[in-house]
Amino acid sequence: MARARRKPDPQPTACPCGTGQPYEQCCGRWHQGGEAPTAEQLMRSRYSAFALGDAAYLLRTWHSSTRPRELELDTGPRYTGLEVLATDRGSMFDTEGTVLFRAHYRDGGRPGALEEHSRFLREDGHWRYLRPL
Repeated sequence: MARARRKPDPQPTACPCGTGQPYEQCCGRWHQGGEAPTAEQLMRSRYSAFALGDAAYLLRTWHSSTRPRELELDTGPRYTGLEVLATDRGSMFDTEGTVLFRAHYRDGGRPGALEEHSRFLREDGHWRYLRPL
């Protein structure tokens, strides 16, 4: 069965990652070509990219050793909230770090949550998502 390609959602006023900041001042700046300075900020911006349907950003911020050739975001689920549960390293001065998070969503009208402990590495000086632990 073919997957429907999801078109990016319009830019929101509040950032989907849950910081309470306006999108343009939070994840929007990374989506527009900037580089997130910490692993947690990269993880938040990737969550926002999933919420907005921005597959190009997700591919750009994926480590080259684990990046898929292409990424199609389907029409569901719709992400509704993010909780950062823990971080280990991943600062502006580190070369690796981890972030444990819970992403809330609705799929077919039913609520759900995805929990992942993600590993991030610097590649060419920029934070990149490597894989789940």
